[in-house]
Amino acid sequence: VQLVQSGAELRNPGTSVKVSCKASGYTFTKYYIDWVRQAPGQGLEWMGRIDPEDGGTKYAQKFQGRVTFTADTSASTAYVELSSVRSEGTGVYYCARNNRGWYDYWGKGTLVTVSS
Repeated sequence: VQLVQSGAELRNPGTSVKVSCKASGYTFTKYYIDWVRQAPGQGLEWMGRIDPEDGGTKYAQKFQGRVTFTADTSASTAYVELSSVRSEGTGVYYCARNNRGWYDYWGKGTLVTVSS
């Protein structure tokens, strides 16, 4: 099993960025993909999840309306799109396979830097 994330991104405030997480080695639709952020000097923060089977999503209140989770089952890839990013959005974004409530595989993380 592998979760391969896209590379680092640098964005100006107010723009958007989309991070991908390509899954392999298992049936993509059988497990939720969760997204977790780690801001500089901070702990891990759960952002929410997507069920690739039906596209159903759940967002942490803090991120509701600011991020969007999608999944392309034909490409076995999950995405998180961050809209109108602000400097507080700087951090490392991780995807993780949710295996009945625990994370058994993680992507290596994608650094998103928001700076003018």
